[in-house]
Amino acid sequence: MGRRRPAGSHRQGRLSLTHISKPQAVSAQSLAASADQHPKMLNYTFHWRPAFNALPDMLAGAVVTIEIAVLSMLIGTVIGVFLALGRMSANRTLYGLATAWIEVARNTPALFQIYMTYFGLGAFGLHLDSYLSLLIGIAFNNAGYLAETFRGGLRAVPPTQLRAARSLGMSAPSAFWHVVLPQMFRTAFHPMTNQMVWAVLMTSLGVVVGLNTDLTGVTQELNVRTFRTFEFFSIAAVLYYLISKAITLSARLAAYRLFRY
Repeated sequence: MGRRRPAGSHRQGRLSLTHISKPQAVSAQSLAASADQHPKMLNYTFHWRPAFNALPDMLAGAVVTIEIAVLSMLIGTVIGVFLALGRMSANRTLYGLATAWIEVARNTPALFQIYMTYFGLGAFGLHLDSYLSLLIGIAFNNAGYLAETFRGGLRAVPPTQLRAARSLGMSAPSAFWHVVLPQMFRTAFHPMTNQMVWAVLMTSLGVVVGLNTDLTGVTQELNVRTFRTFEFFSIAAVLYYLISKAITLSARLAAYRLFRY
């Protein structure tokens, strides 16, 4: 007769098999759990309520954005007219200064110009806050682009009209103000509208110099607090789009009323 196994040997074998299979079971469960968790990390659950609750703050930032854009256009328009006259001047000094301004404004990034206003002037002891630095930087850029637009508008006015105004007894400044400038602005009106839209979009660069009161700055502050990047910046993009379309439609209506004849 064969040798009989002890009664506990089967139990020990089962225990040993169970003991050996536990790490394998744990490993399989870990792999399954990790496989289940990985796709969840890629999923993004949208939470629009915080973004809509912060809409008043974003609208306040949009007002600051429009304010900076309008002021920069006003400053750029005044400087641009003088730059255009300088480009058409026979005086070499005026021509050189106007050309240098226009070339720098049109052939360097707007971000570089804002950086130079904020950090560059600070290196010489002239420290400006973020708002003023952004305003000056955008106005500098606007003036360069508008100068070439105005120069084209001035060249589009026939010289005979200026001579006719002078022959009627008008002084040179009066003839330029009442005869030449209105026609120049009529020619340059639509390019100025495009520049206004561009000025609104350029205000978003203020975030790189620490401005947190415009639309992009407010959006970034809210994003840092809530980490709802997609929701906040989607609403900001819609607001920028609405502002741009409002400018375009308003300019179209104004052009219809002003330049019908």
